[in-house]
Amino acid sequence: MKRLNILFFSLACLFLIPGGNLLAQVTPPASATGQVFAEVIPVFSASETAQMNFGRFSPGPQGGKIILTPQSTISVLGSVFKGTGTHNAASFYVSGDADAAYSISLPNSPVILTHTTTAKTMVVDDWASIPLPGVGTGMLQNGYQVVYIGATLNVGTLNDNPVGIYTGSYIVTFEFN
Repeated sequence: MKRLNILFFSLACLFLIPGGNLLAQVTPPASATGQVFAEVIPVFSASETAQMNFGRFSPGPQGGKIILTPQSTISVLGSVFKGTGTHNAASFYVSGDADAAYSISLPNSPVILTHTTTAKTMVVDDWASIPLPGVGTGMLQNGYQVVYIGATLNVGTLNDNPVGIYTGSYIVTFEFN
């Protein structure tokens, strides 16, 4: 019995004495701090900075065409007589994230210009731009680029297109890639 008491006492000491080999040691939890980043970039936007203007002209007996290039040069086909005054291609200021590519989509169908006081019309078609239209053809160097747009105005006779001002609108789409 003495032996049993000594064994019992020995075991009790092992469990009660701190640092005993039979006690499990608890490791404190480890923690670390992580970093989070986010960057706000400029909003992709486009605005018209110059309106397309075919200038002043007179229709001849057969009508014709006025071709306005994106570089703002004019050429006349048919019996249209170019007048004095200014003409210019349209321009759009496109802005956004620096060095971002974007796409340019010009009108797919003709645009109608309507006389301000009559129902007479002219058609604008054959759209062109610099940079060229297409997927990823524009590049925002330093966060912006100016896009120039030209087109062809189809002019009828003086009876078809009487003297006056003709107006219309069109949509050019700029898509961030």
